[in-house]
Amino acid sequence: MKNNSMKKVASASFLGAFLEWYDFFLYGTASAIVFNQLFFPSFDPVVGTIAAFGSLASGYLIRPIGGIVFGHFGDKIGRKKILAITMILMGGATFLIGLLPTYATIGIWAPILLISLRMVQGFALGGEYGGAALLLIEYAPRKTRGFWGGFLQSATPLGSLAATGIFAIMASMPESFFLSIGWRIPFLISIALTLVGLFIRFSIEETPAFKEVKESGAEEKFPLLELFRTYSKSVWIAIGARMAEGISFNIFNVFVITYVTTQVGLPNSIALIGVSISSAVAMLVSPILGKLSDRIGRKKVYLIGAIWFTVFAFPFFALLDTGIVFVVYIAIALGYALGTTPMFSIQSVFFTEMFGTRVRYSGLSFVYQLAGIVAGVTPLVATSLLLLNDGNPLYIILYIMGMGIITVVSVFFTKETYKTDVSEQEKAAMEEVNVK
Repeated sequence: MKNNSMKKVASASFLGAFLEWYDFFLYGTASAIVFNQLFFPSFDPVVGTIAAFGSLASGYLIRPIGGIVFGHFGDKIGRKKILAITMILMGGATFLIGLLPTYATIGIWAPILLISLRMVQGFALGGEYGGAALLLIEYAPRKTRGFWGGFLQSATPLGSLAATGIFAIMASMPESFFLSIGWRIPFLISIALTLVGLFIRFSIEETPAFKEVKESGAEEKFPLLELFRTYSKSVWIAIGARMAEGISFNIFNVFVITYVTTQVGLPNSIALIGVSISSAVAMLVSPILGKLSDRIGRKKVYLIGAIWFTVFAFPFFALLDTGIVFVVYIAIALGYALGTTPMFSIQSVFFTEMFGTRVRYSGLSFVYQLAGIVAGVTPLVATSLLLLNDGNPLYIILYIMGMGIITVVSVFFTKETYKTDVSEQEKAAMEEVNVK
């Protein structure tokens, strides 16, 4: 493929992924800062935060359904069409959240509508992640898949950076303005970004790998059934490998905001700045780690993050509890850059290479979103464990370490994929049969 074509596909994939994650992370940031006041005001602050995080989790709970539905059609009709649908759903839901009346205006209907729109976001993202990854990775040459996969993954911390950054700006304004109008602005501007993203995505063609399957008539009638029939072991191993990454993301990007504010006693702007710094570092490091996985393998890079996440649990909270602003920034950056990022930067290409082309959309979406349920309830679980143990983070630390061990063991039993992926192995086997 010509270099300029690869750049065009990479740009379209990156921008689309950025917009989707920006929309999704807005809700997480708002849950930690403002939704407990405006949509769940009848509770005390901690319980209100738990209720807000419960609504956050609803988006994760619906994501596997979106993954199954969009994965099915993505494997049957193509990556490009499905990605347009998911972008429309995500952008529309995010825009409407910015228009919602609060509890003070319409009572119980406010949280009901909020959770409903969050579920639309989750349903859309269930299909977005797998499609965006395949759109780029199936175009990329095998020897540089890790780099391009890491480049795409950097759209996620950029989305987090944009969401937390704009919320930090809004939160620094007078409280009356922030609680009435300021919190809405980040949600409302997403509609313009969505229109731009749709225009760019419509300008690229379907992936060569899917075209080949479509032209040969080899697409599966029921991709999810074929996925479990052929790749059941890979599915469960990948789910285990996903655990630590999903948990770590929500610890270092969402729950940390609540912890720093309610337990350490620092302003929420401090935590937002810390998350923004770590997101910026992750954005820059992701393509580098992806390129490293092209040279030394996916497993080694992934294990670096999983092991660090597991052993850093105690030091992380110890550093936060110092209450020293600079140390808090260092804690968040170390957790995200050395724990989350090595796993997340290569996750899409690592998991993609575990499944054949005919079921890749279903496989990647199902694995990511099913494991994402655990990730999605992490802020809720962590806040509840904190309340249960009178503000002591010990139970949270044990929870982190348990999930980290699951991931380390799962990755240990995963086959390396960076030299030959499953589709290449299947193609070679078929050619051998034809020769005989």
